[in-house]
Order: sequence, then structure tokens, then C-alpha cells
Amino acid sequence: MQRYFVSPERMSDRAVILTDEDARHFARVLRGKPGDRFIACDGAGRDALAEATRVGPDAVEAKVVRFLTESNEPPWAVTVAQSLPKGDKMETVIQKGTETGAAAFWPFVSRRTVVEYDGAKETRRLARWRKIAKEAAEQAHRSAVPEVAPVMAWKELIARFALFDLVLFCYEEEGRRGRGLRTVLAEHRERLAGGDRPGRRPRLLIVIGPEGGFTAEEAEEAARAGAVWTGLGPRTLRTETAAPAALACLAYESGEMGR
Repeated sequence: MQRYFVSPERMSDRAVILTDEDARHFARVLRGKPGDRFIACDGAGRDALAEATRVGPDAVEAKVVRFLTESNEPPWAVTVAQSLPKGDKMETVIQKGTETGAAAFWPFVSRRTVVEYDGAKETRRLARWRKIAKEAAEQAHRSAVPEVAPVMAWKELIARFALFDLVLFCYEEEGRRGRGLRTVLAEHRERLAGGDRPGRRPRLLIVIGPEGGFTAEEAEEAARAGAVWTGLGPRTLRTETAAPAALACLAYESGEMGR
């Protein structure tokens, strides 16, 4: 069933309103009509089965049939910190990372980042990234759209490590030594137990480097800021492949895929 994310003010306990692109998609692409149903999500975890009552070219009004109790969100809230890759690879990271359960994306600039950051293009690029996250969340039947933050500097990123229960610094040297995610998670399982934060999901940050990888100095700076080095296996992954691979591993280790 088609899923749409709407702003909280357009979704009450009784009614939902689709506007702009979502309304046009329902009316023109799906050829929706009164009586047709869809799922509406407010992006904060509240999902509702809705039934259209009026279909216009720029707005669709619907009544809430019932709220859905099941959630498709992972048990761990994982933020992906991705060093800016070349071309449109960041779009791939956001799309596939959303499908595999990321809670947020924090693009950043590191020493070996190849892309020359252009602040003048920031607004347009950020809007496109957020649109990709929304569409991927709808396709994947997520209950929340991942946050996509503006591009930040390396120093700004490591200053935020303290916000997380566990920071996983993906470093290819650790992969060659055979020290991977499963080993690291087993060593730090107590950080993810949740005993001191009832009602809150454990917060993890995975830090992915650019095409040329991290420098040894950056790895040391990350460790001093509280990050734990980890590998993603003995093979060298492309930067746009690393985050979805890590997210899939974390989904398995969290129990989301069954035991």
C-alpha cells in the first residue's frame, strides 16, 4: 500500500491532508479516488491507515481509519557520518542507507575528501538529499524519514561523538587485522543494553571515510574523542558501499533479522 509522509500539522487524530507532490502523485499517478486507502506517517513514528474523501489536483483530504501499532524502525538508532564522496555517490548512500535503516546522515569533509565543497550549492543539494531520503523511506515502508544534516567539518563531527552510546570508526586497517563489527559490538554490548535510558533506543554513529580513506592522524583523533575502531571485513569496500554494508550488519546484530 502506498505510503506518504506528511507534516504533523496535516495529520490529526481524525484526518489527513496530502499536498503538493504527494497529492499530485495520488491523483495523477495512482489515479486515486474517494474511498481509496493509503498509509500516512507523520515522520515521528505515528502511522495511520487513511481513506480518501476528496481528491483534488493539489490536495487530497482523507479520514483516519485507524492508527497502526506496528513499527518498521530498527531497535538501534544509527547515524551515518559519511565523508563527502565524488559525483552523485552521496545520493546512493542516502537512498540505500535509508532502505537499510539509518536514522540520520551527517555528511562531512575530511582530509582526503576529493570533492571541493561549494557552500553556494548547499541549499539546493541538501534539499535534493532530503527528498531522496523521504522517497526511500516511503518505498521501504519506514515510519520515520532519516534526518539529513548540512555538511560539517571534521572537527565539528568529532565534537559530537559524545551524543552517542557507541561510535564506530570504520578503518580498513582494522579489517585487515580481522577485528570487525561483531567483535567490537561484543566488547561494548553493555553500552547498548539500555538499562539507563528506558524508552530510548541505543544511539550509534558509524563513521565512513572518503575514497582515499582516513589518515592515521584522523584515526587517532577519532579514538581520542571516544570512537572505537572497527573493520568491515578483509576486502576494501567502495565508500558508497560501506554504510549500507555496516547497517545490514548492525541490523543483524541488533536482532532485527531474527535470531
